[in-house]
Amino acid sequence: MRLGSGARGLTEEEAERRLASVGWNRLPQPPRTPAWRRFAGQFRSLLIYILLAAAILTAVIGEWLDCAVILGVVLINGTIGYLQEARAENALAAIRKLLAPSVTLLRNGVRQRIPAERLVPGDIALLEPGDRLSGDMRLIEAHGLSIQESVLTGESAPVEKTSSPVGVDAELGDRRSMAFAGTLVTRGHGTGVVVATGERTEAGRIGRLLIAIEPSTTPLAESLDRFGRQFTYAVLALAILGFGLGTLWRDYDHGEMLLAAVGLGVAAIPEGLPAIVTIALAIGVQRMARRHAIVRRLAAVETLGAVDIICTDKTGTLTRNEMTIESVVTGAAAVEVTGVGYELGGFLTASDVPIAAGAIDGDLLEVIQGGLLCNDADVSRDATGAPQVAGDPTEIAFLILGYKAGRDYAVMRRSKPRIDQLHFTSERRFMATLHESGDGRRVLYAKGAPERLLDLCAIAPGSAERAAWDAAANRLGQRGQRVLAVAAAQGVALARLDDRGRDLPPMKLLGLVGMSDPPRPEAIQAIARCRAAGIRVKMITGDHVETARAIGRKLGFANAEQVVTGGAIDRMTPAELQRIAGDVDVFARTGPEHKLRLVEALQAAGAVVAMTGDGVNDAPALKRADVGIAMGKEGTEAAKEAAQLVLSDDNFATITAAVEEGRTIYENLRKTLTYLLPTNGGEAASIIVAILFGVTLPISPLQILWINLATEITLTLAIAFETAEPGLMRRSPRRRDAPLLDRTLLWRILFVTALMTAACFGTFLWEMSQSGHVALARTVAVNTLVGIEVAYLFNIRSLTGSVLNWKALTGNRVVLGAVAAILGLQAAFTYAPPMQSFFGTVAMPLASWGAVALCAGAAFLLIELEKLIKRQGARGNADSPAAA
Repeated sequence: MRLGSGARGLTEEEAERRLASVGWNRLPQPPRTPAWRRFAGQFRSLLIYILLAAAILTAVIGEWLDCAVILGVVLINGTIGYLQEARAENALAAIRKLLAPSVTLLRNGVRQRIPAERLVPGDIALLEPGDRLSGDMRLIEAHGLSIQESVLTGESAPVEKTSSPVGVDAELGDRRSMAFAGTLVTRGHGTGVVVATGERTEAGRIGRLLIAIEPSTTPLAESLDRFGRQFTYAVLALAILGFGLGTLWRDYDHGEMLLAAVGLGVAAIPEGLPAIVTIALAIGVQRMARRHAIVRRLAAVETLGAVDIICTDKTGTLTRNEMTIESVVTGAAAVEVTGVGYELGGFLTASDVPIAAGAIDGDLLEVIQGGLLCNDADVSRDATGAPQVAGDPTEIAFLILGYKAGRDYAVMRRSKPRIDQLHFTSERRFMATLHESGDGRRVLYAKGAPERLLDLCAIAPGSAERAAWDAAANRLGQRGQRVLAVAAAQGVALARLDDRGRDLPPMKLLGLVGMSDPPRPEAIQAIARCRAAGIRVKMITGDHVETARAIGRKLGFANAEQVVTGGAIDRMTPAELQRIAGDVDVFARTGPEHKLRLVEALQAAGAVVAMTGDGVNDAPALKRADVGIAMGKEGTEAAKEAAQLVLSDDNFATITAAVEEGRTIYENLRKTLTYLLPTNGGEAASIIVAILFGVTLPISPLQILWINLATEITLTLAIAFETAEPGLMRRSPRRRDAPLLDRTLLWRILFVTALMTAACFGTFLWEMSQSGHVALARTVAVNTLVGIEVAYLFNIRSLTGSVLNWKALTGNRVVLGAVAAILGLQAAFTYAPPMQSFFGTVAMPLASWGAVALCAGAAFLLIELEKLIKRQGARGNADSPAAA
């Protein structure tokens, strides 16, 4: 053979020479980013740059308290982000764990077990049940060998292996003569010659893909970056405007106006925004955890809200990864079986009428008995009564069928003890067992491929009986079911069974069973909910085309009949794939590169893509997607480490709940900005107006700092605890390039800014006319601004809807707590002697508090009136003939 090996394996000398040539059997490891660089990366944001510049400027003008606060906010924000990333280990470390620590092979004709990292191409490996493979190998012997390859292909059932060659263009899941590193031997024995080790294996190829993939930028990061640029220009323009007005128009001193311009910029910047964004995302992490979604990357919390396409694996995500017998066909009847997966509930029905356990007889009873006796699996119950299964999924399905039919396989096995058996092999294509049946008689049961058992039952090809059975098998296959046949021979005189399966007595074909990995009922509902939310779901699986098509139908995919395979993807140009990826919802026989290319094609078309998966083959696409979602219960460690989100319940329905949470977080961030900016805008506008009219500032720089600190710590954070507004999941996903603030919200910000500026100056001038006391007038102005902020906090609970109802006013207890806290702080700010001396405030008379309350109430009602006018305008546009 080309690898220079033989039946005795390699010599030790040749193995050492090859090890020196090809290297250790280890998977690739990427360079690790130093901790300091990961920490520095947390500050790559224009908004952070603005804050750092503001800190420097405040230090230059001697405002050390402002400088310390701004730097503290920046450091807290960066530390939180760094700690979140530090929790994530490298996905490749998990892939490397796939390789078993040792391997059994032949060297110099001697069977021995060596460390897996010393395996080299040309070694002859020996495979037994329970072995996890450490290299890719070409099988030269396979005796009933089945290997679980779901970590690479996503196919739920173990794959029957053979030593017969397959086509050079066969898909990964169809390479029956190959065994791959990281997969698990579930049954039988085999021998293979190692053809690839380390990074040259299929698992290593996936590792190289992971190294090459750069995670995509999140929509929120893009939105904040755009907002930061636009905000920077606005702040610079405002500072230049203030400086120009003061020096050119009012003839102020240039040095004085430079300091005023810096103060104006500091007033305009929402210093707490980065920390508030981080805290809002952290609150979302806690909420998602309560809904079985564990967040591993903080930014993924919000990105889910922008998702418009979810690419999902089939096995274990949309389906239960539990083979279930759904149909039984005998010569006399066609029976359907209810219940899904390994749940012991369910029953048999004929024409939708349940069949009582005592009424099950004839060939139907024999099919069930044959499936229970010709079987090596086991099912038990744990302390809670839940089923605990062991064995091949196909055989477990027969045991569950027995439970539903009221037959206890343990009792049956005791009544008909097994004498001998023929194991299933890929050449034989059936399993047979010989049993004592009482009175000295024996019974032979067999189950396996229908065409093979039809031959053993001597049902001639072309006969009417053969045609009827073939038609029944085809009907089950078209429903996406895997079809097995069960046969029996009663009263046989055999003492033992021949190992080659010769001299078997004529058997009777009892019936056919159709089984599949059933869809999760909640997944069907979740897909419908995604569709209502404008999110398209695409199924990408390693399963066969017909299986994928049938599951697609059951899940409600409108175009389930149109299935594209991985082979077809290989032949497409990027432009063709981008078009097909958008139009087709079901993809079958796909490998890691296909999933990765599909995600990239959808992203190139402007989509925000979430990818779900549980296998090593899913890891590259999980890492490349905008949101990678791994299964927590059945998923591999490689998939979990590559993902940003892990579902602790492996339930697709949890994704829709997480999407709703992500949308809520994004809406809360928009509310936060719409709430923050009028306060900062009002402070900055007050400075501009004061310069413009040459009057005393209505609030001092220290008082501006107090407002920013007090309100951003208390009132603004309460917005992060808002729950989803009605109809949130009936909206279409936002565009990736959608601005954080649309025209409606920009108008709202300008409108509220104007209200705050007018109220601030109005109360300041009113108090000056009443008392002529600057300190008192400024105290009243500050409390007026805070009072309007308190009122506006209730307005902002809904960006467009009315809050003039009891639930809207009292529904968020955090808001009520924040209001109580700010009222207490303002009382201390106004009356506590240390605060008075530090901030220059004085005690306010009752009449002044009346003015504050009047301004706050008027602002609240005016904002509600503005929302009402907007709603009526939107309703009128929707009802107009042009809109229709």
